[in-house]
This record gives sequence, structure tokens and C-alpha cells, in this order.
Amino acid sequence: MITSTQNQRIKHLLLLQQKSAQRRADGLFVVEGRREVEHCLSAGFTIKTAFVCEEIAETQVPLPQDVEVVPVAQNVYERIAYRGGTEGIVAVVAVRQTKLSDLKLSSSPLIVVLESVEKPGNLGAVLRSADAAGADAVVVCDPLTDLFNPNLIRSAVGALFTVPCVACSTEECIAFFKERSIQILTAQLQDSRLYYDTPMTGPTAIVMGTEATGLTEQWRKAADAHIRIPMLGRLDSLNVSVSAAILLFEAVRQRQIQIKEK
Repeated sequence: MITSTQNQRIKHLLLLQQKSAQRRADGLFVVEGRREVEHCLSAGFTIKTAFVCEEIAETQVPLPQDVEVVPVAQNVYERIAYRGGTEGIVAVVAVRQTKLSDLKLSSSPLIVVLESVEKPGNLGAVLRSADAAGADAVVVCDPLTDLFNPNLIRSAVGALFTVPCVACSTEECIAFFKERSIQILTAQLQDSRLYYDTPMTGPTAIVMGTEATGLTEQWRKAADAHIRIPMLGRLDSLNVSVSAAILLFEAVRQRQIQIKEK
């Protein structure tokens, strides 16, 4: 059992949590919590090590036999866990990068695209909405945040493992959609129509930029339609995760109506 927070393995785990450079160098990232670890395993990720505090863990997560299980004292677990209620397990997991070509899309895919997202909490919240809406994938173009950032994983509450998430360039993404006849809907204020007046029952990619700068001209030119959410107050934008949820569930609404009418 590890009883000291100065243990070298604990120091390395903390570096993986805190430094994207360390995650890239080692090809590892950290997942905290029973539910998140179970989703991670279900998605086929490889867990290298599980640090378990038996004083906190009410039940054991069923882990593959080749996973190294390291018991830690409660004071050590409190040092490596960001939040309470994570049921006594923190896992070190091998990074697995998903490419656009790896995506297994449905016959009428629904995809969310975020350009240059920089806040991991926003991306995590978008992943949760994408999971709830049954989206095929979330694509992050020219990302400014690490897809395996612990804040992203925590805010996604396991959705990073239930929804395929791809990082790529804008050029690659646009070419991918055009080749597959997936309509591109860009969320923007300029030259746009209300989102609920736009058909979303066919193959659709909903594209959003940052709140500060919006989308680049490359996306605006590639779009099949520009859509907007009506803003009836004094402000002109919503948080990107809120906007994503609104637009995703409009697509769900339209698709449910289509199913009922058949």
C-alpha cells in the first residue's frame, strides 16, 4: 500500500493530471471515478494501473486481470482525487486517438463540430449533450485543449468514452463531410436563419466556434446553411455547450417527428 503522497508513482500520476506534455510524452491519461472507469473499459480503452482506496471504495470495479491494482491510503487518495464521491478509484489509461476514418456513422449521422475550443469544461458539457442526443460523434477542429485533460473527463462524466471524439484540422473535417454528403450547418449571427426553420433530418454536422471570435471564414464558406438561435435579451450569444444542446435536440425533435410520420 502506498501511504505517502511523496511516493514517485503518486508524483507521476499528479504530473499526468496536471501536464498535457507529460500525457503526450507517456501516452497516458487519468480517469477518476467508478462510473467513468466502467465507461472507459466498455469503450475498449486499456487501463494500465488502478489506484484504489479500499477505505472509500464500497464495491470493487471489475477490472481485467492484467490491470495492476495499487492500494493507497485515504490521505493519498484525497491528494490524487479532484472530487469526493468518486468511489475510491483513480486509473491510469493508455491514450487512444480516434481518426475521422475510424468513425462508424449511421445512415443519417448527426455530428457536432467545435472549432478551436479552449475550455475543457465546455467540451465536456458538449460531449454529455451529444451522448444524450444520440449523436454519432463530436469533432474538435484545431483544438486548443487536450482531449484527455482531466477537467474535460470530469465534466463529461464518462461521455468522452460513450461518444467518439476526434481531433483534426478544419480542412480534413470539411473534406470528410463533403465526400459523404453530410450537410454543414454553421451557428452564426450573420447571414443566418432561425435554427428551427432548417431541416436536420438528413446527415448533418452542426458547427460552432468560440464565443469570443465565432467561426473562421473557412467554415462559413463551406456551410450549406447558416443558423442562429434567437437572442431576445441584451446579450448576443450563449455558452457554446448550451447552444450545442439546443441545436442537437432540435435535430432530435425533427427526426422523431419524421419517424412518427412514416
